Amino acid sequence: MLYIFLLIISFFLTYLIKNYAIKKSLIDIPNKRSSHSTPTPHGGGIAIAVTWFIGISYLFFADQIESSLYFALMFGVVISVVSYFDDLHKLSVKLRFFTQIIVAVIGLFFLGGFGELSFGFFSIENQIITNLFALFLIVWYINLYNFLDGIDGYAGSEAIFLGFAGYILFSGNAFLVLIASVIGFLFWNWNKAKIFMGDVGSTLLGYNVAIFTIFYANQKPDYFWIWIILFGVYWFDATLTLIRRKFSGEKLSQAHKKHAYQRLNQSGWSHYKVTNYAIGLNLVLFLIVYFIGNLLLAFLLSLIVLFLSMKFVDSKKRFS
Repeated sequence: MLYIFLLIISFFLTYLIKNYAIKKSLIDIPNKRSSHSTPTPHGGGIAIAVTWFIGISYLFFADQIESSLYFALMFGVVISVVSYFDDLHKLSVKLRFFTQIIVAVIGLFFLGGFGELSFGFFSIENQIITNLFALFLIVWYINLYNFLDGIDGYAGSEAIFLGFAGYILFSGNAFLVLIASVIGFLFWNWNKAKIFMGDVGSTLLGYNVAIFTIFYANQKPDYFWIWIILFGVYWFDATLTLIRRKFSGEKLSQAHKKHAYQRLNQSGWSHYKVTNYAIGLNLVLFLIVYFIGNLLLAFLLSLIVLFLSMKFVDSKKRFS
């Protein structure tokens, strides 16, 4: 019953935010980087954030979520608030980056740090190295989720996939809260989008994925690779695109439309088709994790799948 209630809150809150944004002219105007051609209200991620924080707070007071995970996730409210003001006023890059660093450090503090980074054959247990890595991971996930929020239903469907996958594999009720929070919003963001998520939603979702990754990796080091595989569609696209742009001599701070999902859209695929393609890839990655017990083999196989998928995208629209 709780999750239906949260879904309803997210649904109606998104509707109210959409109408308010239209009334106040809080509209995303298409530019050269946009994959949209129609001015559309933004800020729908507020509904996700509000519903999410209500939901996990209920779990905390009902003793259905570990306190370390709860407080780490709750500190994501700082990211949401700063990102909301960034949506409205375009804050400086330095301020946003500083905020992300602070949130990452405090999130790690609540989790007790990042204990061990296991590679199967050897492990890194030096706390300076593991925590610096975890800090980088959180900040990178915050930003890459924001980078890949660009077409209808793409960011929302990714969060729902991770919610279902996380619940099936780890059974945490927080995943059900995540699903309910995003589904209510996704109704208004799916083919065709009537409102965008905005940074307020995408940065929070990226932060949540990073926190889940570290929290479960602290329970069992192998779990780190499960999350890496599950989140493969996003980090592989964002990371490879960044590397390609760097080697092409591009200014990395410059806006672009070279991510795989953007190039598929440029090749003639609709937003709906691109999002469904990503959903299909996610299902393949989940099946790999679910049925292959050897995580090293599962990771290598997932890399092959992601590499082949990128070659397919390149065949549709070259990286240039």
